Amino acid sequence: MSKHIVTVALLGAGCLSAQAASPERKVESNNVLISEHDPKMRIELPKWVHYVGADRWVLYGIADCELHAFVEADGQEKVQRLYWIQFERCLPSKPKLKHRYDSPRHAKIGGLDFYVDTWTSANNDKITPGSDTGHIQALIRARRYKMPAAMMYVRLVHLLDAQKRKELMIIYGEDLSPAGFTTAELKKGGKSNDQWPAIKTSLVERAEKKIKIAYFEIGPLASSIGWTARQAARSIE
Repeated sequence: MSKHIVTVALLGAGCLSAQAASPERKVESNNVLISEHDPKMRIELPKWVHYVGADRWVLYGIADCELHAFVEADGQEKVQRLYWIQFERCLPSKPKLKHRYDSPRHAKIGGLDFYVDTWTSANNDKITPGSDTGHIQALIRARRYKMPAAMMYVRLVHLLDAQKRKELMIIYGEDLSPAGFTTAELKKGGKSNDQWPAIKTSLVERAEKKIKIAYFEIGPLASSIGWTARQAARSIE
C-alpha cells in the first residue's frame, strides 16, 4: 500500500517550477488547518492532537505536493494515531497527467464523492526514496516522534477538478498493536485475514468521527459543505 501512496504523490501536484516553496496553508489552534484555495476548506481534528509540521516539495519534477502532519502520541513519543493531510496539483508542464481511481468503495458525504481504501503497513516496509511516505516519516522523526511496529490506515482522496489534476488526500492511521494482530496475519492469505473486514470498518468509522471538513468551494464538482474522513485508492493514466 505504500507503493500506492507514492503514486498518489507523484501525479497529484502542481504549479511549482524546479524548486520547492513554502507551504501555503496555515494551522490554527494546533488542530485546525485552513486552506484558502484548491480547495477552500477548513479541516478540524481532535483538540488533543499535536501538530508536527508541514512540508512542500516537487516530486520527481512532475508534482507539487504540500503535506501537513498531526499525531497523537504516548508518553514515550510513540505515535498512536497519525493524521496526514496532503494537497496535490499536477504541474502545468505535464498537461497530460491526471488521476484515475478504481477503488470499488465510495463515500458520498456532504455532496462530495470519495474513493475509500484501507491497508496495514509494517514500520520496516521498504519506502521509495523521495516519496511522500518518505517525506512524512522524515518529518515525524525530525520532531523526535517514533512510529510503532505496524500501522493500519484509511485514506480519502477527493478530486477537485473535472480534469482530475487536483486533489485533497487525507490519511488517518492507528497503531495496529491494540488490535492484537500483525500485518502478516491480516494480509490476504494470512491466518487472521477474515478479521480484517470488521477491523477496517471500525477504523473508517473512527476516522469519520475524528476528522471534520467544511468545504466551501462552489463549482461543478461541489456545491455544499461536507464533513468526512475517509480514503481512496487509485492508479494513474
